[in-house]
Amino acid sequence: MNRVDRRWCAREGKPRAALRAAIMAIAKLCARNAMRARFPQRGGILRAMHTPIPHRSARAFAARAVALALLAPISATPCAASAADDPPQSQPAAPERATTSVFVAGEGGYPFYRIPAATRLATGPRAGRILAFAEGRGTLADNGVNDIVLRTSDDAGATWGPVRTLSDIAGRSLNNPCVVEVREGPRAGRVLVMFQSYAEGCGEACVTEGFEAKPDAADGKDTICRTLLIHSDDGGDTWSAPREVTREVKRPVRATSLASGPGVGIQLARGAHKGRVVMPFNEGPYDRWRVYAAFSDDGGDSWRIGEPAPDDARGVANEVQMFERADGAVVLNARQFGGAKRRKAAVSTDGGATFSTLADVADLPDPSCMAGLLALDDGTVVFTGCDSESRRALGTVWISRDGGGSWPEKVLVEPQGFAYSVPVDLGRGADGRREVGVLYEGAGYRRIEFVRVALPSAPPAAAAPVR
Repeated sequence: MNRVDRRWCAREGKPRAALRAAIMAIAKLCARNAMRARFPQRGGILRAMHTPIPHRSARAFAARAVALALLAPISATPCAASAADDPPQSQPAAPERATTSVFVAGEGGYPFYRIPAATRLATGPRAGRILAFAEGRGTLADNGVNDIVLRTSDDAGATWGPVRTLSDIAGRSLNNPCVVEVREGPRAGRVLVMFQSYAEGCGEACVTEGFEAKPDAADGKDTICRTLLIHSDDGGDTWSAPREVTREVKRPVRATSLASGPGVGIQLARGAHKGRVVMPFNEGPYDRWRVYAAFSDDGGDSWRIGEPAPDDARGVANEVQMFERADGAVVLNARQFGGAKRRKAAVSTDGGATFSTLADVADLPDPSCMAGLLALDDGTVVFTGCDSESRRALGTVWISRDGGGSWPEKVLVEPQGFAYSVPVDLGRGADGRREVGVLYEGAGYRRIEFVRVALPSAPPAAAAPVR
């Protein structure tokens, strides 16, 4: 989560940018008034753990409608593709696809939604259920009246249950949901969701190191970015109250902001650290981020942190995802800032305690945007991101069959706007091919959508040389 995320396009002309700024200012004002009408006791938030609170006042409804109407003309077709924006690429045509809107701006009780996270359950009576999380926002600003929300699907993403508010804390901005299912060990069947809690009005560039707010803070705000954890033991039907784990996942010095993922965590399935739950993290200060792993060997009851991956002097890494390679190594893949417009990667051979020096991934372009990562049980690794160096567009699924060493295959899934994304494993389709679902931000942040993608079959192994 960073201030640059508020822009959909990296390249906007001055007249367009000025118009957009004016419209966004009006939209934010309308949305803020809507939230105050929704929560009159503080101009903020009530606590609600299981069900969303609908907009009931005419003023809130009108404000929301005005905000969406003003935004529609600009964001309906975000940054149309231009041959001058990116170097020539070999990009397959987008196949026919079945897309479902999961979170829609103005529906389900929130003017906006951002920052998707998702997993498909593999254990328990709800096995097969997809859990889709997001931030329910009052405006598009990263820091604001943001809640953690959930929708579920029991038919592989064809239909979805209602928007449910899982965590809603007065005066706090809740950000960066990151989910993992514990599939073995004493907590098997438990679903963990980590996220951050900022004081409203004190975002990533405002927070400080340490664990306690400075007593002389000018406006009395809590200047500590706090990390919270909730869990479900019944497949997402009910959820625990938030538990603070800041002291377990944050360094006492230097670290200011934190971000879990966003996206997914993993549980290691092999090697010396089999059963370990690993959550990907980045830490501030702003513009000087570092990436690392937080991990638990008791199913999420307690946490420790590893060392940050050393920088490679070519930019820095920020929002990060991880997967377990077939040999038990943990591979991270991160968003880059100030670098070569390529994803950053590093490898850990000790369960996330330390990582190799960050290096650019030549096959994966990055316009500086969060992206998704998923290892399948047949050794295939899937990456979802933008096939562009400059625009959040051209949403693509890349496939690696050598543990992330190379990414020679790709499938275009969204030719227009495409920002944050997360893939989920859907098993095999009727034709026997592996399928993944991709939950992604589209339409100028007006929708978070879900699309099913059939992966190409593995190419046949090369024939042995004739002797």
